Amino acid sequence: MGCITLWMLFYASIMSFFAITADICTRPARSESVAVFRILFGLLGFVAVVRFALKGWIDDLYIEPAYHFTYSGFWWIQPWPALGMYLHFALLGLVSLGVAIGYRYRVSIVAFFLLFTYVELIDKTTYLNHYYWVSLVSFLMIFMPLNRCWSVDAMLSKSSCGDTVPVWVIWVLRGQVGVVYLFAGIAKLNPDWLFEAMPLRIWLYNSADVILAGRLLKDAWVAYAMSWGGVIFDLSIIGWLLWSRSRPFAYVVLVMFHVITWLLFPIGMFPWLMICAALIFFSPDWPRKLMAKLIPSYAYSSLPDQARDFNSTWLSRLATAGLVVFAIFQVLMPLRHWVYPGNVRWNEEGYRFSWRVLLTEKTGDAVFRVRDVSTGDEWVVYPQDYLSDLQVERMANHPDMILSTAHIIADDLRSRGREVEVRADVFVSYNGREAARLIDPTVDLVNLSPGLLPKRWVLPVADDDNDP
Repeated sequence: MGCITLWMLFYASIMSFFAITADICTRPARSESVAVFRILFGLLGFVAVVRFALKGWIDDLYIEPAYHFTYSGFWWIQPWPALGMYLHFALLGLVSLGVAIGYRYRVSIVAFFLLFTYVELIDKTTYLNHYYWVSLVSFLMIFMPLNRCWSVDAMLSKSSCGDTVPVWVIWVLRGQVGVVYLFAGIAKLNPDWLFEAMPLRIWLYNSADVILAGRLLKDAWVAYAMSWGGVIFDLSIIGWLLWSRSRPFAYVVLVMFHVITWLLFPIGMFPWLMICAALIFFSPDWPRKLMAKLIPSYAYSSLPDQARDFNSTWLSRLATAGLVVFAIFQVLMPLRHWVYPGNVRWNEEGYRFSWRVLLTEKTGDAVFRVRDVSTGDEWVVYPQDYLSDLQVERMANHPDMILSTAHIIADDLRSRGREVEVRADVFVSYNGREAARLIDPTVDLVNLSPGLLPKRWVLPVADDDNDP
C-alpha cells in the first residue's frame, strides 16, 4: 500500500516541486523537444479531424442523433446545424495545422482548446480517455511558449524566437503524460484484472483472427501474461523513462506496447498520442542531436553558458500557484470514486476522467416502463425510439445516461399532454459475469435529478468492493 501511495503522489510531487522552487522553475532548457511536441500534437489533431470526416462520424455522432447526453452544467453545449458542424471541424483542422507550424501559436492553441473541448462536451456517448487528455494538454499549452523555435512565429518575429524555454514547461508535459500511466496502472490493481485476466480474456479470444498470433490469443495464459505485464508496464514505465540509462530501451518497449494494443483493440489514436508524447522524456536537445547525426553539415550547439534564467515575477508566481492547484486536481479526480459507495466499475460513479483504460467489458439491455398518471395505463418504451444505436449501447451501462433517457421520454410524452412515471428494467453483465439488475425497477426516474450525490437507486452488484 505504501508503494501505491508513492506512485499516486508522483505527478503532484513532480509538478509541485518544479513549480514551487522558483530558481528551478525559471532555469532555461533547450526548446527543441517542446517544439517537436507541439508539431506532433498539431499534426495528430489534424489527422483526427480528417479521420472523423472520412469515417462519417460528424454525421453519425453529432448531426443525426435527435438527443445528446450532455455533461452536468454544460446543457447549453449543443451541436451546430449540419453545415455549422462541418465548419466547426474544418476550423478545428485548420487551427491544428496552425499549432503544428507555430503560426500565431497563442491564437491557434486557444482556438484548438475551445473547439476540441466543445465537441467533446456535446455528448457523453463519445467520451474517451485520450480526448480528455487532449483537452487537458491543449489547455496547458496555452500558457507555454512552445513556438520559440521551429515555428512560423519564430521566423517572423524576433520576440518569439529563442533557443530556450523555462524548464517547468518540460516537466509539466512529462507529468501530464505520466499521470495517464500512473492511474491506469493503479486502476488495474483489482481482482478481475490480476486474478481473472478480465476483460483481456474476452477481448483476446475475440481477436483470434489476428494474423500469426490468432490461435495463441485463445490461450488463457496469454491473457494472464498480458494482464500482469500491463500492470507492470503502467506502474514502472515513467521511472524507466526518467532514468537516462534506461530511457532508450524503455521507449522502445513503450512503442511496442502501444503498437500491440492498437493492433488488438479498437482504441483509436490513443497509442499514437502516447508514442509521440513520450518523446518529451528525452533530453530537451534530443532533436538537435539527432539532426546533427543524420545531417553531417548540420551545426549542433549546446546551451550557451550565458543563457539567461527567466525572470521570477509576481505573474510567474501566480502561474506557479495555478500549476500546484492543477496538479492537485489531477491527483484527486482519478481518486474521487472513493467518496462513493460500491464498485466504480459497476455503478460508473467517478469512472470518467480517471484514466481507467481498457478496464471493463460491459454489455447491457434496457427498456423503460411508462405509466400514465391520470389513466393508469402502462406500456413499454424502447430506447431505440429516441436514441442512435451507439447511444443505446452506451446508455444501457451508465446510470446517469439511463436517468437522462427516462427524462427524454417523459418530456416527449409531456409535450403531448400526458403526465407519466418512467421506470427502467436494466440488466448488465460486466467482465463475463451473469447479467444482473443495475437500476431499482420500483423507482420513478422522472422524480430524480442528475447530480454529484451517490445514486441510491443503482442496485449493488454481488462483489461490491470499490477499486483502488
